[in-house]
Amino acid sequence: MGEMQRASGNAGPVDIVLPATREALAALRAGDEVVLTGPVYTARDATHERLLSELRLKGELPYGLSGQTLLYAGPTPPAAGRPAGALGPTTAKRMDGATPALLRAGIVATIGKGPRSEAVRRACAESGAVYFVAVGGAAALLATHVRAAETVAYPELGTEALVRLELDRLPVFVAIDASGDDLYLTAALEWRGAADVDGGDV
Repeated sequence: MGEMQRASGNAGPVDIVLPATREALAALRAGDEVVLTGPVYTARDATHERLLSELRLKGELPYGLSGQTLLYAGPTPPAAGRPAGALGPTTAKRMDGATPALLRAGIVATIGKGPRSEAVRRACAESGAVYFVAVGGAAALLATHVRAAETVAYPELGTEALVRLELDRLPVFVAIDASGDDLYLTAALEWRGAADVDGGDV
């Protein structure tokens, strides 16, 4: 568990086997291309509310989620011979309010799309967690990387239920690394620097 293999000469993506260890995550850098293999748990808005409630009640993450990765997505029912017909990442900012508490409680990584808040960036740095981004608009393609799907909790929430997915080389990028370096911030600064050099014409 938690193995990491970096392609020779950094020519290809980094292979991460989930559940990921803190050591494996600490070796990643913002901007790294990664492929993920192993279990993740889907969680969107409603599930985050339920998890926070149980965390406050019990003082720990439920359902064995400590050390696990959350994927912000609502997989659709099986289709085309796949356990999930489609798997589109959800805009991560919608979960920003709940994320710092979940990271402090033991979630080691999250997967979504788009930038995160400063509070989430700081929480990643403080807890050694990583935020990965998946490509949006390719839900059917991403679903081909799912080998199994099992509802763990909250089935009444439908596609927002807590579902355990078994991934096989899901392609993602490191958006915020365990040191708190943020790819979105870095890219914005580089773009502004290029604009200044070119007199505003980019």
